[in-house]
Order: sequence, then structure tokens, then C-alpha cells
Amino acid sequence: MKKRYFLLSLLLCCSVLAFAQKSPKGTADIELSYYLPEGYTYDENIPKPKDILGFEVGEWNVDYEQLIRYFEKLAATSPRVNFEVFGFSYEKRPQVLLTITHPDNLQKIDQIRADRQKLKDGNASLNYEEMPLVLQAGYSVHGNEASGINSSLLTAYHYTAAKEIENDLKNIVILIDPSLNPDGYSRYSTWVNSHRSYNLNGDPNTREISEAWPGGRGNHYWFDLNRDWLLVQHPESQNRVRKFQEWLPNIYLDYHEMGTNSTFFFPPGIPTRDHPLIPKKTVELTEKIAQYHAKAMEEIGSLYYAKESFDEYYFGYGSTYPDIQGSIGILFEQASSRGHLQESNYGPLTFAFTIRNQFRMSISSFDAAKDMRADINKSMHDFYKTAIQQANADTDKAFIFGSQTDAARSYHLAEMIRQHAIDVFSLNEDIIVNGVPFSKGQSYIVPLNQPQYRLIRAFFETRNEFQDSLFYDVSAWTMPMAFNLDHMALSSRILNLANVSPLEESFSMHEGTLKGEKAAYAYAFGWEGYYAPKAAYQLMEKGYLVRVAHESISLADKTELKRGSILVSLPRDKKELTAEGLDKDLEKIAKETGLTIHAISSGYTGGINLGSPQIDVLKKPEIALLVSTGVVSLEAGEIWHLMDQRMDVPITLLPTERFATADLSRYNVIAMPNGPYNTFGKTEAEKLKAWTAAGGTLIARGNALNWLNKQELVSLAFKEEKEDEAQDRQPYADFTKNTGARMTSGTIFHALLDTSHPIGYGFEKSEIFTFRNNNLFLEKAKNAYANPLIYTDKPLASGYVHPENLEKIKNTAVIQVKRLGSGRVIALVDNPNFRATWFGTNKLFLNAVFFGQTIKPGTAD
Repeated sequence: MKKRYFLLSLLLCCSVLAFAQKSPKGTADIELSYYLPEGYTYDENIPKPKDILGFEVGEWNVDYEQLIRYFEKLAATSPRVNFEVFGFSYEKRPQVLLTITHPDNLQKIDQIRADRQKLKDGNASLNYEEMPLVLQAGYSVHGNEASGINSSLLTAYHYTAAKEIENDLKNIVILIDPSLNPDGYSRYSTWVNSHRSYNLNGDPNTREISEAWPGGRGNHYWFDLNRDWLLVQHPESQNRVRKFQEWLPNIYLDYHEMGTNSTFFFPPGIPTRDHPLIPKKTVELTEKIAQYHAKAMEEIGSLYYAKESFDEYYFGYGSTYPDIQGSIGILFEQASSRGHLQESNYGPLTFAFTIRNQFRMSISSFDAAKDMRADINKSMHDFYKTAIQQANADTDKAFIFGSQTDAARSYHLAEMIRQHAIDVFSLNEDIIVNGVPFSKGQSYIVPLNQPQYRLIRAFFETRNEFQDSLFYDVSAWTMPMAFNLDHMALSSRILNLANVSPLEESFSMHEGTLKGEKAAYAYAFGWEGYYAPKAAYQLMEKGYLVRVAHESISLADKTELKRGSILVSLPRDKKELTAEGLDKDLEKIAKETGLTIHAISSGYTGGINLGSPQIDVLKKPEIALLVSTGVVSLEAGEIWHLMDQRMDVPITLLPTERFATADLSRYNVIAMPNGPYNTFGKTEAEKLKAWTAAGGTLIARGNALNWLNKQELVSLAFKEEKEDEAQDRQPYADFTKNTGARMTSGTIFHALLDTSHPIGYGFEKSEIFTFRNNNLFLEKAKNAYANPLIYTDKPLASGYVHPENLEKIKNTAVIQVKRLGSGRVIALVDNPNFRATWFGTNKLFLNAVFFGQTIKPGTAD
């Protein structure tokens, strides 16, 4: 009996071993020791990552919830660690921060954090030797650059468990933000883990490495959050910047990935592309810290480089935003395996290798911080001392901005600026400065004499001269231009006379009102307000009769309703809608949107009457946004965000793969964002042509116009590049510089808008600013009424443009309207929704959505 029991047990054991889950080849032999530096011993009471995850770091991409669980366990286990949730992403994933320092520091961490604000006080007496240094690490702002977030597990373990750094932690506070983009990373990690084989071969064609559109780089709305530090348009950035301003970290580490056939980059970047507002001391300290990185990489035999490829110019990056705060931003760019293994020019690139390089940069940064602590503390304090000195020497003493007709745009710019610990003041009385009126409650003043002097300059300055003609990102971001606001610098005399009040923490957009008697004959509101489209849509959604006036209307109280104003009344055929209900809805909508809605007692108004044929009934926009293969996800996301977050308008995300079989009769507006549309052919072109000809409004942007041209849906005339004439021999080394300088990567231009055209409704002036990041030069249409927006003959407003391109752009079209059967094609050369901050041109796109249906046939080309 015992023998039979033994044989049965042996058979069962063998079966369990045979069917037990195995570790994937290529990662099964990873040991924690592969990552950890020599010379350290670790507290056995601190859990290793594998103890919680069930696998070693690098074997799989850690799930975001698993990572949080591990961080929580560290905080529960170690007196060195504090865990906090400081916000949530769009998809409601928690944003977490792990604080690691000596237990004595952790007991007084609130005081340490509060004391750091003294660094902004140039008159404060500080002991740089005794002040703790704050080192913050932010990982994987691009969700599919996963070596960063996975290395954060190792960083957290090392600084929690390593015994030898106990004393060093008395002088250093480490902040770990493991995922700057939780939604994008979760999308990515699910993809690669779902398609990961247990037998890896590194083939770059494998599905694991080929993410489906839009990939994990962006956030929920597909935005690049590494461009949003300055702009703070998304909750992830808003929460993170708030924490940054609370802590004022001395060093901020920003972990990224680049092409597979690369090595490893750390700063300094290209010297000629440092922004002039970054102090030389910051550059010098960055150079010193680089020596620590070089040593660390050489110790493990990893290749690296610096002073190439990347720049320190645009302040919206995680590595440059700190530089304009007195901190030192450090960019790490690791060659990406994009999965768990990929072939490269340097041999097989494993996920584990990429993680180890990133982790070792955390250690080298800590070593630099430990040795340079006093100098780095002093540098931050000096940054703010000199900021006040520069402000005092500046002949400009403040900036003023505002709008006469739209309080919302002014409010949103003030809101943006305040998030960076900058004092903003509201104007309490109407004033005129250099002939420009600024209204109380709709205008704001930002004094320059405050610690954030340099950052304020960065928000408002116009810069057209550059040491270098190549830019990794945009060359201009003058914020009042993006918001299309009146703005100017103020002298000390005007500033001292201004009657202003500081904006409080509870500052919010003012509420609108419903003016006049209830149960009126009709109601009206102007289109000038930023949220007028939101109000119009809500009223259409509720079933009310919503119309647009193409001529001005004068009310009995002398109110002038300009072209584009919206008229609202009860429909004839819906008995369930009542005058009382309309009043309540209008009061609620006015309050939410900040609009003034006027009750009209008689249709016999000045200008045109309320039954005029110059007033069109609006159809509720039913919008399909083309997404997926062949579409630039960034621009698709910008439209989605505008309609979904700002305007509360439902929108269908229509994949290009489903277009051929989709029932397009559901939609009256189709938006084609920038993209090559390389999967679209004759079938899609014929279907789109038929839909437009039947009365649809087609809005196309950027390279989508080239596709429409190629498919002969419309005829758009672009200025062609001149063939290069024979030239003297050019140095081979200058090729990149000379060709790159011709690309318009991000520049602001002057343009003239026809405010009598439906595309121009709601704009108070014909002179507006527009943002360009392409080299499409659209000739004006032959029909003189079909070019509602054109560039001026002196178009450059702010940023860099190649002289040849500057000549080409003069007097060309920014927007053009084409006729196709009963429908309209609205061609946009520039992006009116760029990075969710071009509040000043959003209305151009929204006008196309709401009013494209009303454009007269004879005015379209």
C-alpha cells in the first residue's frame, strides 16, 4: 500500500512539474544582483520587488496596480518611506509619490517641505550645508517608454533597503513619481504583456513590438504630456506641477527612451540650443553631474553620449521646466527595446538591460547630489536672488492681458499662469493703455517683480532672434498670442496707478446671467464667448429651436448682437417644451458658460428682425472624427479633447479601418485630422465624396489636404518647392543643419480674418495669431470669398522661420472653403487646436463644425 502511495505521489509531482508555469526564456535567469551596484548590503526585512510581483524586474512589464502595491508595501515596512496619492488621471488611476529619506526627516517632512519656500526669498539667510537636498525622479511620461517606470521599482528598493546610505539620507530627500502617464503606460503594458511570447526572438516585426494605434505614448486623449509641463492643460500635469511647486526639487530626473539603434543620452544637450533664460550656473552644474553619469555607465560597460540630439529650449519638457525654476532638469534617453527583446545594430537589446541603465542613472544622480549638495542648494537660492535683481533692472514692470468680449479666455490664461506659483492680479476698473482698452473683471496684470520673473518672461516674451536655427520642438509659445488676447508690457507708472486685487485660491470663472423678463418672445447670446458653442449644443440637444444670425441685431436696451449671435426659442412641434423650462435651462447654461443671455420681448428688433431670412436654423452637429491608422494621434486627440472636455459635445471616434463599411448618414460633420491616410484609397474617396456632396461638412487639416487633392475630391493649389539650382559644393557635415532649418517646426504668425464670414464669427478683431508647424503653403482660391483667413504681408509674430519660407507664406491662405455638391470642404492649413492651449483659434474649428452648413454656395471655391 505504501509503495502504491509513493508511486502515485511521484506521478502527481511529475505532472505538476511538467505543467507548472515556466519563466520566459531570456528572462528566467535574471537575478536582482544583475541590477544592483556592488558595495551595498540590503535589509532583509524590506521586500524585494519579486516578493510582491511574483516575477523579477524586467521579466514582464509591471502592471501599474502591481507597482502601487509594491510601493505601499515599502511604506508599510520601512520607517524611511512615505506613500501618498496626489491626484488622478483622466481614467481615474492614482498618481502616487514615494518619499524616501532618513526616518528623522520623515518625522518632520512637512516642515522640511515648507522650509524650501525660503529658497525663493533672496533675503533669507540659509545654511546650504545643513539644508537637505531634494532629488525627484519622474518616470515614463511617454507611456510606452517602459524602462523608466520599471526601473523605479529598483530605485525604490535600493534607497529603502540599502544599509550604507542611512547617513546620506539625513541630507537628501528622494521623491519618486513612478509613472507620469498612468493611462498611457497601462495601455502599453497591457499590449506588450498580452503579446509576449515565452520564447523571445527579438524580431522587430513581432506583434509585441508593434503597438496598435495610437500606442501608449500619450495620455487618455493621446496628448504628449512631456509638452504639457508649462501648459498644464491635463490633470496629470496640473497635479504634478502643484507637487513640484510645493517641493521645489533641486534636481529633477526625467526618464525617456529613444530609437532602438541608439545608445544612451544624458545632458548637457546641444550647447547652442540652450534657452537664453536658463542661467549659466545651471548649465555648469549639469555638466558636473554628467561626469557622475559617465562614470556609472563606464562601470557597467554601457555606451552613452551627450551634447547632441537634444536641446534645452522649450520649457514644457520635464527636463527643461525645472531649469526655469532654479532646479536642474536631467533628461535620460535610453535606446528602447519596445518590448522584452529586440534586435539592434549593437546586438540583442533586452528589456532588462534598458532598465539597468536607467536605474544606474538614479544612483549616479544620488551620488552627485550627495557630493554637490551645498553648491546645488546655493545655486537654487542664487537663481531667485538674481531673478529679483533682473526684475528690478527691467524697464518693463508687468504684463497686462484681457479681452473686451470674452472673459473665459482671459480667465483660462490667468488660471494657467497661477498654477506655476505666480501672483496674478485682477483689474478692478476699466483702463486704456496705449489706446487699447482693458476691462475690469476680464483683464489681468502679472507683475514681473516676483521670484518667477524668468518664467513670467517665458510666458509673455516674443523672440525672433536665435543662436541656432534647429529646434527639437517649437520655437515660440507666446501665451497671450495663443489665447488671442490684447496684451502689452506696463511701465512702473502705469502699474502703480492700476487698481487691482490679487487672485485668491478660490478664483474661478465668473458666472453668466439671463437678462430680462421671463417667458420672452425669444432669447439671444453673442458668439464671442469661448463657451458659446457649448451653450448652443446643449440647447439643440434639448430640442429647442437654435438659429444663427448672419447680420447684426439691435435690442431695445441698445445691446448690439453681432454676426454669429445665437437665437433661441421654443419649436413649433414639441409641446413638452415649455417657456418655464426654457427659462430654467437658459439660467443654468448661462451660469455654467459665463455667457450673458438676453431675453427679447419683440421680434421687431433693430437691424434685422427675428424672422429674417438672414437667420439660419442650425442642425445639431453629429460629428465623426477619423482616427486610427493613417491619422496623427496627437491632432485627433486635440479635437477629441476640445469637444469632449471643453464643449461637452459627443463625438464618434471613427476608425479608418471601419470607414468603408460605416453608415455615414449618421453624421453631418466629418473631421479629418492631419495624417497621410495611407490606408485610404479610391473606395474611401468615392464614399467621402458622395457624403460631402449630399450636404455634409468635411473639415480637413494639414496633410489630409494632400490626400484630398490626390484623390481629386477638391483642387487645392500649393506653392511647390523650387528645384535646387546648381550650387557650390556644401560641406557634408552641414547637411542636417541646412535641411532642418527649412522646416517650420512651431512658429506664430499674423493673419487676417474675415469676421463677416461664418468661419470668422465671434472674433472681435480681424487681426489674429495662428500657429504653424508645417511647410504647406496654400495659394488663395480664385473665388475671392473663399479665403476667410489669410496671412499678412508681414506674417512673422514670434519664433523662427527660414527666410525662404517667410517669403512663401506671405498672403497665402490659412483657411479655404471648397464647394462639393451641396456640401462644404473646409481646408485648414494650420492647427487651430494645438496642444489644447490655442484657445484663441479653437473657435475657427468650432465655427466650421457649427456654421459650415450655413456657408453660401456662391462663396465657396
